Amino acid sequence: MLHGFKSFRNSVNHVRHLRNRICTRGLTNKHCETSIKNGVGILKFDTPGSKVNALNEEFSYDCKEAFEELRDNPEVKSMVFISGKPDCFIAGADINMLAACETKEEIMKLSKGGQEFMQQMEDCKKPVVAAISGSCMGGGLEIALACHYRVALDTKKTSLALPEVMLGLLPGSGGTQRLPPLIGLPNALPMMLTGAGKNAKQAKKLGLVDLVIKSLGPGVKDPKTLSHDYLESCATDVARQLADGTLKKPKRTKSGIKGLSHNLPLNNKMLRNYVFKQATKEVMKKTHGLYPAPLKIIDSVKNGLESPSTGYARECENFGDLAMTDESRALQSIFFGKQACEKNHFGKPERMPQNMAVLGAGLMGAGIATVSLDKFPKVILKDVSDTALSKGEDMVRDVFQKKVKRKKMSQFDCDKLMSSLQSEVDYSNFKDVDIVIEAVFEDINLKHRIIKEVEAATPEHCIFASNTSALPISDLAKASVRPENFIGMHYFSPVDKMPLLEIITTDQTSKETTAAAVEVGLKQKKTVIVVKDGPGFYTTRVIGALMGEAFACIQEGTSPTDLDKLFVKFGWPVGGATLVDEVGIDVAYKVTKYFLEVFGERISAGDPRVIEELVESGCLGRKSGKGIFLYRSSTKGGARPVNPVAQKIMDRYKKEGQVAPSGEDVQWRTYMRSVNEAALCLQEEIIANPVDGNIGLIFGIGHCPQRGGPFQFLDTYGAQAFVDKMRAYEDSLGFRFEPAQIVIDYANSGKKFMSG
Repeated sequence: MLHGFKSFRNSVNHVRHLRNRICTRGLTNKHCETSIKNGVGILKFDTPGSKVNALNEEFSYDCKEAFEELRDNPEVKSMVFISGKPDCFIAGADINMLAACETKEEIMKLSKGGQEFMQQMEDCKKPVVAAISGSCMGGGLEIALACHYRVALDTKKTSLALPEVMLGLLPGSGGTQRLPPLIGLPNALPMMLTGAGKNAKQAKKLGLVDLVIKSLGPGVKDPKTLSHDYLESCATDVARQLADGTLKKPKRTKSGIKGLSHNLPLNNKMLRNYVFKQATKEVMKKTHGLYPAPLKIIDSVKNGLESPSTGYARECENFGDLAMTDESRALQSIFFGKQACEKNHFGKPERMPQNMAVLGAGLMGAGIATVSLDKFPKVILKDVSDTALSKGEDMVRDVFQKKVKRKKMSQFDCDKLMSSLQSEVDYSNFKDVDIVIEAVFEDINLKHRIIKEVEAATPEHCIFASNTSALPISDLAKASVRPENFIGMHYFSPVDKMPLLEIITTDQTSKETTAAAVEVGLKQKKTVIVVKDGPGFYTTRVIGALMGEAFACIQEGTSPTDLDKLFVKFGWPVGGATLVDEVGIDVAYKVTKYFLEVFGERISAGDPRVIEELVESGCLGRKSGKGIFLYRSSTKGGARPVNPVAQKIMDRYKKEGQVAPSGEDVQWRTYMRSVNEAALCLQEEIIANPVDGNIGLIFGIGHCPQRGGPFQFLDTYGAQAFVDKMRAYEDSLGFRFEPAQIVIDYANSGKKFMSG
């Protein structure tokens, strides 16, 4: 028995000896590599075959194994955590890992595992330094928070954030417990409630980072690579000094960094409660209670400060609850959909457009030029007069100057970009243009004339793209002698802010043209969907059904102000009446008139004479200063006033004896109509798949993100429940509520739109 014990002990000692030898030489697993430099253990993580490091179970296991090897090695006196990717520390958790979980218990197990690993790091008696460059997000920042010292490289790509709220989650590996004491409650809550990132300098000012490396190091020629090497060198020096005592850790108390006044609310219960109360009030004002994650974040932080012994358990519990909500599943679905729409599924084009021309220096044309200037060697902005061009240039410059003001761009870069913009009143410099994007008035005859002029001035391979919002691309292409090079590229206003690009193809559009157009959109940092040609394509067609039902509700007695409030409370980013004003009532009228010819009364719902008379009276929306609302009056302290001229027109067409619909009916009628129109577009193969359908409406018109888009909603709500509700509305309001056959088929079969 004694002999057996001695053999076991000798075996354990032998394993420990081998482990230490391996660590000294350098441990290598799939995601991590370790080395020792003068007593400092370097743990370098680098996910193979990926542009980013993402925390999944395998990555976490490998990091934990490497950490424990260094921690237990007697030769190691301190440690440095650093990424092998200069542009990414850790981008956060792998969302696929969460999506694969089916129960709250599975989710909580992941959270608890993360908490335990972070606690191991925090409890380590050897100093641990995080060397941060590039994106340090979510779980990546939680790892950095568990380290004893944080060094960050001052580059444009370095960003520290806890963006879990944007997925309907909260930081689940200790973030809600470690961040407030570190940087103070007034700073920590906004970071977690908005997901906003901090650059290296901002993080240093908050106390989130202890040292910022501003220099790229001596003799740097390749900033991207060598500056990262310099970061490792500096972090190693810091770790060595922390170990030998020549550098002291920042003095932190349970209330945060000593001496920082912004930690006062942590100590003062009355002030602390005031901060929580104000945060909750702001959350409810912005979300109307539609998103549970912000409130759970506040609850986790509050519990951790009031009862530190249970804070981590509350965070874990809340994380599990949130991950199982419909809202989180919807937001995760959007995340995956966005990723899918940021890839070119048509392959790389043989000839990537280099030189671009934009026709029309108005709001759309100037916007397209703005998002293209730093992406293409040559960008021409063309209009018929110098006056028009000057206005367009001013709009481009205004966007860049706002970036300069926010310190997201230098004045030098702004001036450089503006000097590269070529403004032209003719086609003399179009000989080497590879793509022309037309953004002129919605007049088919004008567009036909321009198409012929452009094709006469450009090379054979030049792509012609129209930014029309409703005119069929096939009708426009009839004027082209190169229909295979003809395509639609529908941008959304304002172009520099709206993420979606809807690309429209005809039966004659070549795959090469489509691939090139998608690549252009991706270079412009757009989320791209490709749809087939048809009246209103996809997004405009859905907006048509939505606005038609909104006008019907107004004519039944719902006030524009109430309509707006009901829309926002349901999850839309703007109210229904405001949406019409933003689109432009004249544009809405042209689209409505066209849709009446194509679809009949099914899509319009309301009396079209209302919108016609609004246009005739000069009520064109925000751009004219008056539409359904007035835009030249101050709105401080309340909603915008309803335009009295518009009110008289709407009153004139109000249905006699009609009882105004309930608020709930207004919300569901408008939303259901938009969902049904999206389903009809899928049925008619206007959109290729439900993912494109969700992303197109979420990023194009803000289609109630907490529901994940029309097809995510149909799966969550239930296809049969949707059909039943539509049938009930059909019985009372007419055939425009007839459910799409594809939804009926899915209801009968029990199939899910998002599972295929």
